[in-house]
Amino acid sequence: MAESVVELPSRLAILPFRNKVLLPGAIIRIRCTSPSSVKLVEQELWQREEKGLIGILPVRDSDELKPLGSSVSQGAGTDSLDPSVKGQGGSSDSHKLDTKKQNDVVHWHARGVAARALHLSRGVEKPSGRVTYMVVLEGLCRFSVQELSTRGTYHTARISSLEMTKTEMELVEQDQDFILLSRQFKATALELISVLELKQKTGGRTKVLLETVPVHKLADIFVASFEISFEEQLSMLDAVDPKVRLSKATELVDRHLQSIRVAEKITQKVEGQLSKSQKEFLLRQQMRAIKEELGDNDDEEDDLVALERKMESAGMPQNVWKLAHRELRRLKKMQPQQPGYNSSRVYLELLADLPWQKASEEIELDLRAARERLDSDHYGLVKVKQRIIEYLAVRKLKPDAKGPVLCFVGPPGVGKTSLASSIAAALGRKFVRISLGGVKDEADIRGHRRTYVGSMPGRLIDGLKRVAVCNPVMLLDEVDKTGSDVRGDPASALLEVLDPEQNKTFNDHYLNVPFDLSKVVFVATANRMQPISPPLLDRMEVIELPGYTPEEKLQIAMRHLIPRVLDQHGLSSEFLQIPEGMVKLIIQRYTREAGVRNLERHLAALARAAAVRVAEQEHVVPLNKGVQGLATPLLENRLADSTEVEMEVIPMSVNSGDISNTFRVASPSVVDEAMLEKVLGPPRFDGSEAAERVATPGVTVGLVWTAFGGEVQFVEATAMVGKGELHLTGQLGDVIKESAQIALTWVRARATDLKLAAAERVNLLEGRDVHIHFPSGGVPKDGPSAGVTLVTSLVSLFSQKRVRSDTAMTGEMTLRGLVLPVGGVKDKILAAHRYGIKRVILPERNLKDLVEVPSSVLASLEILLAKNIEDVLEQAFEGGCPWRQHSKL
Repeated sequence: MAESVVELPSRLAILPFRNKVLLPGAIIRIRCTSPSSVKLVEQELWQREEKGLIGILPVRDSDELKPLGSSVSQGAGTDSLDPSVKGQGGSSDSHKLDTKKQNDVVHWHARGVAARALHLSRGVEKPSGRVTYMVVLEGLCRFSVQELSTRGTYHTARISSLEMTKTEMELVEQDQDFILLSRQFKATALELISVLELKQKTGGRTKVLLETVPVHKLADIFVASFEISFEEQLSMLDAVDPKVRLSKATELVDRHLQSIRVAEKITQKVEGQLSKSQKEFLLRQQMRAIKEELGDNDDEEDDLVALERKMESAGMPQNVWKLAHRELRRLKKMQPQQPGYNSSRVYLELLADLPWQKASEEIELDLRAARERLDSDHYGLVKVKQRIIEYLAVRKLKPDAKGPVLCFVGPPGVGKTSLASSIAAALGRKFVRISLGGVKDEADIRGHRRTYVGSMPGRLIDGLKRVAVCNPVMLLDEVDKTGSDVRGDPASALLEVLDPEQNKTFNDHYLNVPFDLSKVVFVATANRMQPISPPLLDRMEVIELPGYTPEEKLQIAMRHLIPRVLDQHGLSSEFLQIPEGMVKLIIQRYTREAGVRNLERHLAALARAAAVRVAEQEHVVPLNKGVQGLATPLLENRLADSTEVEMEVIPMSVNSGDISNTFRVASPSVVDEAMLEKVLGPPRFDGSEAAERVATPGVTVGLVWTAFGGEVQFVEATAMVGKGELHLTGQLGDVIKESAQIALTWVRARATDLKLAAAERVNLLEGRDVHIHFPSGGVPKDGPSAGVTLVTSLVSLFSQKRVRSDTAMTGEMTLRGLVLPVGGVKDKILAAHRYGIKRVILPERNLKDLVEVPSSVLASLEILLAKNIEDVLEQAFEGGCPWRQHSKL
């Protein structure tokens, strides 16, 4: 079967291919990026659409030249063995002709292939804006280069076709040698197609080519699909004679077929003799042998040897070593792909990493230095710091003493966690924090059993692994926020941890061997004691941190918070100054917390505002004004006068003093009241709130305790037409509801004595209901300390007499009118002091708790003690209880 001959023009634009040959019938995709190749595609293909043809010439450098084919020089008219031309070639992604220097030599092959574009797409690279083309080319026919010249940025060539005419091809097809070669090629090609169909599951489209495409074209197509060398590609391109071409193609196809058969035989033999595990074992053995030859001994066996040495040096107890050694022997017999291999190895690595005997050497305890460290880190907290010093003194006299577990209880932001870190610093031990907030799974303490998927050790063992010593200071943070569900009770698991008689043999479920925790110094923190289970609370010594007075907050802010905030925001006192008076206003008007976190947030807001001002002013610094301050190592070159510095590189070795000199502003920002309101907004609190809210009868100021410290709580009572019912609102608990019922019962029983009813046996609630409300209904409220406050509100309501606005009270009562003691006295008195209250009514039996209240706070308050409700009423109203002289009390 003959094919129509392609008509070629006398000249073609030439696109060079480096170390690559395009054969007739083959299809290739290239990406043109160089200016010469882009120009060629635009003028010869893009503008001519489907009519454009180009020539593809193989090209290579002089150092790669071998006398295997002919090459042509620019301007030559005949083939020559080793001429060269100087020039620049086009480029593509896969066949990139690098841009050469003027003296570099590029060798052009004398024969090439004419190609036409099947697909063209244009793109623009960002951000350079360079135009690129993606071209799909199909090889058409061979040609010979007669003359090579340059047109603009790319090359052109005068060519002559090497294809036979139709008549010449018909004569060749009748040649017996050609017929024999054709049959041999088709048989080999058909056999290759059959093998590929079985291996790659391809369709029968390739077989159609054998019947429809001329055999001399088919030879080029088949060879183009193989991975062969550049020299073999050139020899195929130079095979102009169809018989020579078929002979070469048959040889290449047969060689490709034999390589596939050999690979299949090896694969079948290996798969027949080896299972999957055996195959992997063999490959690993081969890999081990290769690594030994290369001197790389980082294989699995060496890893296990290193693990064994690490386990031997870990200092495990004898019973633990026996178990670990037995597990290691079992691991050595396993293959890495077997189930359980990784879990066993991770388990042994954990045993090797645990600090069985490794301990940090304690420094010699210097109580004076420890006291100075505590005083520098924490202001106030005299009782707490004294207890810590006592703890350290005992440790100094008896290092192996079984000291108590200190539990710091207090609202957020009072320094509980930092106190624990100060203890670690004083002891010279490492510090590790274990957060227990929200933990509901016992496995977080004791670990999971290794039979579970994804098992891991408990948080205590993991913490010891991280610090790598067996005697750290371990902080059990938020111990009151553990919960319990179907997965167990973490608080119960802590009983063994915190008991010095039991934690010598703490058993983590993951380890499954005892671990000695007796050398660990445990410190716990909590916001409240009530959620902690009594057995766990019995293991610890509770130290309460009720909060800070405004004076203490002021000193903490001036000594600690302001320097830290300025440093965190890249500022100094040269940029921002916050006077003591302004800090007092922030404490009084914007914060009423027990701790200092909100105070620090407000100071940070002021620092951010100052940072914006500094950053806006420092864009440009005139040198004629600031060159004196800039005469530091920062300036390496002298700058001319009246110039400006827009950007300056600061070396990493420059200290903070140099940096502050570099970024000096004209004047620092001094915080005043106007700046406070601008940055922090209008004041949230003022001293007139109590007077305004207690302006009407039925309103009383009470003191309550919360997890965030003491708080002032208003109690409001009002009466309305009704059926004698009591209504309570404010998200109240059962205990406080019962206190309200008891208070109403007592007032109704003493209504006549208090002149609240005209005569005895008169129902105080006849025809009206009483509604008692605790504001801030979104906050849950409960507890046995609101009885006296409720009674005072009801008496004020029924008598229409106002309670003193400068008086707050706390205490519970019995049905007979006795005032019972309450807890959290120090927190409540501090809250009253922060709120501006002047008088506080306390149960008489709480007199002993006033020892813990700072003397400065007691000096600003009038403490009134009450034994029964009558004493409370006597002090709560202006001028005393106006009905006392008429009552039988």
